[in-house]
Amino acid sequence: MTEINWQDYISSDPKVLFGKPVVKGTRVPVDLILEKLGKGETIERLLKAYPRVEKPAIYACLMFAAEAVKNEVVVAAA
Repeated sequence: MTEINWQDYISSDPKVLFGKPVVKGTRVPVDLILEKLGKGETIERLLKAYPRVEKPAIYACLMFAAEAVKNEVVVAAA
């Protein structure tokens, strides 16, 4: 599989959902896709529920999330 560049599929515009990251060309927020995947929703069912979202965009949501947490600093409690 070719590596997905999330910037090709995700945008953030203050005029759309207050600037929340969404799948480009839709009002489907990235956090909604991530939440549904986390709760066990299948990619196939997401594609049926959101017909304007393409499969690579779902993978882009995962890459976006990975990028967001990649450089976070975690402070362990003593």
